[in-house]
Amino acid sequence: MMEPMKYLMTALGAWIGHFATRGGILAIVILAMAKLAPAEAGMQIQQVTSPGGIKAWLVESSQVPLIAMRFSFIGGAAQDPDGKEGLANFVSGMLDEGAGELNSVDFQERQEELAVRLSFETGRDMFTGSFQTLTRNSGEAAELLRLALTRPRFDADAVDRIKKQILTGLKFDENNPRSVASRAWFKLAFKDHPYARPVKGTVETVKSIGREDLREFAKNVFTRDTLKVSVVGDINAETLGPMLDKVFGNLPAATGLKPIAEATPPAGPQRMVIEMDVPQSVAVFGHAGFKRKDDDFVTSYVLNYILGGGGFNSRLTEEVREKRGLAYSIYSYLAPFKRAAIYAGNVATENKSMARSLKVIQGELKRMADNGPTAEELKNAKQYLTGSYALRFDTSSKIASQLLWIQIEDLGLDYIDTRNGKIEAVTLKDIRRVAKRLLKSDGLIVTIVGKPDGESKKPKS
Repeated sequence: MMEPMKYLMTALGAWIGHFATRGGILAIVILAMAKLAPAEAGMQIQQVTSPGGIKAWLVESSQVPLIAMRFSFIGGAAQDPDGKEGLANFVSGMLDEGAGELNSVDFQERQEELAVRLSFETGRDMFTGSFQTLTRNSGEAAELLRLALTRPRFDADAVDRIKKQILTGLKFDENNPRSVASRAWFKLAFKDHPYARPVKGTVETVKSIGREDLREFAKNVFTRDTLKVSVVGDINAETLGPMLDKVFGNLPAATGLKPIAEATPPAGPQRMVIEMDVPQSVAVFGHAGFKRKDDDFVTSYVLNYILGGGGFNSRLTEEVREKRGLAYSIYSYLAPFKRAAIYAGNVATENKSMARSLKVIQGELKRMADNGPTAEELKNAKQYLTGSYALRFDTSSKIASQLLWIQIEDLGLDYIDTRNGKIEAVTLKDIRRVAKRLLKSDGLIVTIVGKPDGESKKPKS
């Protein structure tokens, strides 16, 4: 296999050439390149299997005495029981609040003593963890991680404190137009499916969550059969194997996950307006997209960069913001979940400009579906997307994250080598065909929060 970082450094050089004439970031990119090259120029991915059979991907790097680990389990918010929405998110905030014989204060102090960074996060499908430690403290640090996953305490005082923090955040979200619009969009798009439910839950559901709910979630989700692990840093395969067994070896072998059905957002148009007394309205718009393993996903990724994912280089920014001054913020994105996929976007503008902004957005979606991008747009998109890929690998933590998601999405050990080639292979014919397949300007699901002129309104629930 070709050395991944060598390929990425070559691509980054091409990216610099592309942007050197576009004003002022050449020096920044050179600095990033200089930071990247010494540490990871010889990056090689090893597949490690522990004595106990736990698998991980490893990249050794002894330049800095640090170890970064990322890991995941299937079972995010989609596994929350009915009436307990927000449970997975609650658990993610509790795992460093005491474990084993250490209460919350003792656990936090021990992290500080060992210079350990430990965090957890949940999405709709996955529960992920992040662990970083100094090499010299790796044995004691790994014990902290083991305790967090296998013997979390869920003490009553810590549960009450974290619950209050979550409830405070939910109260804030109730008055945040972006949060309200996003929650309403997923409810419209997924109806009674688990993806329709808010990841953080609601005030009512979070209040109902107790210690036994937290324990039950951990028992069902933290299991070896769905575990994915990536490790980057100052550790070799012989040392990593026993560490994997120490941290994860006592987890249950098999998961207790409930099955999640496939889902497809309904064809629009659908539109909901939720009234909120704010000077600026926010809208979420979108429809069904492509899953990650769809043959057209890579082409749709390039297409989205051109249309709305490329910041100031995107068509939506050019047409809505630059030419017409209708909105400061507008973007689009692809979100492939395990059981569904969406293509969605977000726009924020003055109440008086929302109707016109959405009309322009629909017009651009239709124009792209009808005609596709220009050859110049495709060339620039490919140049940026291939060149900038190297910047995802400039620290051990970033490399570990990339390797984890390559495993989660089952893209293959050689993905780093093949990814840019897949993007380079996209042709105008491909992207025009995919634009017609993906973009449905007359089938958008739209949720608007604010007081937009010219829209029938539904009071905020």
